[in-house]
Amino acid sequence: MPLRANPDIKKACEVLLYVAARVPDLYAALKVIYFADKGHLSEYGRLIYGDSYVAMKHGPVPSLAFDIVRDARGRADGCYRTPPEIRSDITADDRTLTPCRVANADLLSESEIECLDAAIDQYGGMSFAELKAISHREPAYQAARDNDFIPIEAIVASLPDADDLLDYLANG
Repeated sequence: MPLRANPDIKKACEVLLYVAARVPDLYAALKVIYFADKGHLSEYGRLIYGDSYVAMKHGPVPSLAFDIVRDARGRADGCYRTPPEIRSDITADDRTLTPCRVANADLLSESEIECLDAAIDQYGGMSFAELKAISHREPAYQAARDNDFIPIEAIVASLPDADDLLDYLANG
């Protein structure tokens, strides 16, 4: 079952803006999104905006969000090109994300904000080394090869009630 069947790029941008306003460190922001998505999947049976995750050198990375960041850094070499109306919403350098406007929280559900806030609180203030160590211990990360997509089954397998969640995702 593909993780990134139809990701919502506008919602991905709102999530990036929401997180970047609270966690400007690029690396930490991307890890916050991973842990928020994992929490939302566990609690509510779905990902926040349908992103997929890649097992990169420094841990799991949300693919679409990273493509948006690459565009913001002037390196449009990802799978997705950010639409022009979104491209100016966030700027980035190699270490920092800077939102150019406030996130439209109306596009995020209460459960999504709850999971984003929980991940921000838990992971947003951690150092690069701490986040790398934690994310590298993730069973889902360990299940994938370097620079390969992490199967949703691997993410789900690390969650409570994994069998029920996999059945729900497969059969709706």
